[in-house]
Amino acid sequence: MERHVDQELKELNKDILRMGALAEESIYKSVEALKNRDKEMARSVIDNDANIDKLELAVDEKCIDLMARYQPMAKDLRFITTGMKINSELERIADIAVDIAQRILEIVDKPLLKPLVDIPKLAAVAQSMVKMSIDAFVKGDIVLAKKVLSSYSEADQRRNARQKELIGKYMVKDGSAAQRAV
Repeated sequence: MERHVDQELKELNKDILRMGALAEESIYKSVEALKNRDKEMARSVIDNDANIDKLELAVDEKCIDLMARYQPMAKDLRFITTGMKINSELERIADIAVDIAQRILEIVDKPLLKPLVDIPKLAAVAQSMVKMSIDAFVKGDIVLAKKVLSSYSEADQRRNARQKELIGKYMVKDGSAAQRAV
């Protein structure tokens, strides 16, 4: 027999999946806007952030409501509290995509410092990590969660290499390139 709370937990699960999809889409669109120098796509990332913020608040409220009404224990409590943490991180990811989109609008009319090869690769790693994280949470898949953790080193190495290159090769040598390098 299914408990009433089970249906509400399924709905929470769907909301978190939707939040993950929106965060992935924001990453994708911000990088596509950069690659294609597309102001409208960058603006759409910025404009969609309000919807993501609303969903984050709704998910948090749902979690708090579930805890208050059902006083869950064990597995259900872990699911709800982890869902709240994931929800917050997904909103933060979407905010970072907005930051990227805002920088695009500032530099879109200026020439690129170098061909955009590395940033799309790093974004693909980030998108994959978000998707695997959500899948691991939804399915309760520990193996997949560990795979996400192992992806951190690749993402960090790619980011650190780009930062070192942009600072050493562009910003230090030509201060006027700083805005585009950042």
